[in-house]
Amino acid sequence: MIEPLERAVKELKRLPGVGQKSAERLIFHLLTRDEEEVDRLSQAIKDLSTRVNRCKVCGNFSTGDKCDICSDSQRDRSKICVVSRPWDITKIESTQKYDGLYHVLGGLINPIEDVAPGDLSIGKLINRAKSEEVGEVILALEPKTEGESTSMFLVKKLRPLGVEISQIAQGIPVGRDLEFTDKATLGKAFEGRRDI
Repeated sequence: MIEPLERAVKELKRLPGVGQKSAERLIFHLLTRDEEEVDRLSQAIKDLSTRVNRCKVCGNFSTGDKCDICSDSQRDRSKICVVSRPWDITKIESTQKYDGLYHVLGGLINPIEDVAPGDLSIGKLINRAKSEEVGEVILALEPKTEGESTSMFLVKKLRPLGVEISQIAQGIPVGRDLEFTDKATLGKAFEGRRDI
């Protein structure tokens, strides 16, 4: 393979979920496109690093100081949903079931990977919960060991503030057969059950 192709494949392989074959397939596809189309893609990728930053309030992706959600006066400012990464916000927003604000921690507490509470934006969350008209903090963290330990840490820090603390229910994905559901997920589904 010639040097420009090798370099492009090498760079694409740095992306999550992109292996050698996928990188080669993408590069070969781009080589069949016209120069204008490749330039548009190149500019769009370049704009990611030059135009997109983090919201100074919540940590979401933004093109200004505040993201669209924090700037929206129609959002319910009494609720803050805590997520670990900005792309979790996109998933929650797609449900159209939540109308409050968000707070991005920037990861989860994970001693194995040397991520301590001080590495996350927990202090900023505590300050928001103190200074804003916040009545409820909703924890929407990954249902894994790191998410559970981060949730427990946050509850310990938030409880003295007198805000209501809740956690999203965890359970069986829609369309999934019980037969193929692991016992931990099934257990969480029973714990999170509600009256109908």
